[in-house]
Amino acid sequence: MVLKTCKRIAAAAGLLTLSAGQSVWAALPTPVAPSTAPAAGDWVALIKGYIKDGGLVLGLAIAVLGFLWIAYLGFAKFNEARKGKAEWAEVGVLGIVGAIVMIFASYLLTEAAGVI
Repeated sequence: MVLKTCKRIAAAAGLLTLSAGQSVWAALPTPVAPSTAPAAGDWVALIKGYIKDGGLVLGLAIAVLGFLWIAYLGFAKFNEARKGKAEWAEVGVLGIVGAIVMIFASYLLTEAAGVI
């Protein structure tokens, strides 16, 4: 038991020695510039660009969640109609209203991307 512990400590110390000999600064990839492409050294514009891109991604994530919610409701209503608990017309109305909501949400996202 003690021998295994000593071997583990020796192995950890050996790995630490090997890693300490190599360069600490790894070759990291360059970060992707925001879509606004600010001038070099303009930190405020860079931060604004990242905030804009983050807002667009957040808006798209909310739209995807809305799409998934409408799809879930559509499947649930379809299942209810199959069991006879709901009318088939309700499934059709939900599909039409869900499509209108998603088209409207896409329009709002497109307009917001231009404003931000």
